[in-house]
Amino acid sequence: MNSRQRRGIILLLLSVLCALGAFAGVISVISDVNSKVGPEVSAYRLKTDVSPYTPLRPDQFEKISMPRRWLSDSAVTDLSVVNGKIAVTQLRKGSLLQDDMIVKRPVLASGEQEIAIMIDAATGVAGKITPGDLVNIFATFAGKEEGDPDQSRIIVPNAKVIDVGRLTPLEPKDDKRSSGPREAVPITFALNTTDAQRVAYAESFAEHVRLALLAKGSPATLRPGDSTYTLDEDKNR
Repeated sequence: MNSRQRRGIILLLLSVLCALGAFAGVISVISDVNSKVGPEVSAYRLKTDVSPYTPLRPDQFEKISMPRRWLSDSAVTDLSVVNGKIAVTQLRKGSLLQDDMIVKRPVLASGEQEIAIMIDAATGVAGKITPGDLVNIFATFAGKEEGDPDQSRIIVPNAKVIDVGRLTPLEPKDDKRSSGPREAVPITFALNTTDAQRVAYAESFAEHVRLALLAKGSPATLRPGDSTYTLDEDKNR
């Protein structure tokens, strides 16, 4: 075999290796494209904003198709799951529906209604209150007139918690006592009309609203004098 033949064989082998490399590159590109593009599955996107604790309806969502690899494990792919569910937090237009955005609508007893208020996470919840718990709802009010004592009041004893929302940052209040942004949790109660009005009033006008978790089997009624407190009561003892 002369030198020309050897060069020919070497060039032929190099051509075969280059062809195999190009073929492998094409296969890799095709595989990557397939993994990014398909297979596609159905997902659901919000057509409008939805307020917290609002009952969900299928017409609030639009069906879209997306590659499976781009969907999170919690993405909703069957819209029938929204039946009988409510939004946990504020849902924004254009967001993909996720399992953790929705919960079952609580079942209320006759004469009860749902009411949700924001409770300071540091002083009122601390991660210990869960749906089904009973709590006393405390509110503190400033004295009506100059010289009147401030007062702490149990506005609703034995309130039934039916849902605990997500931790939400709050903007600082525009007053001298504000220490900066706080975090709060939306707590939903099942209350009769009178107690719901008390809670709504306290959230609007009380200095603070706090919850006290009751132990299982706690007395259902308060002892005389337990429902209100002023600092003067201790000073006079």
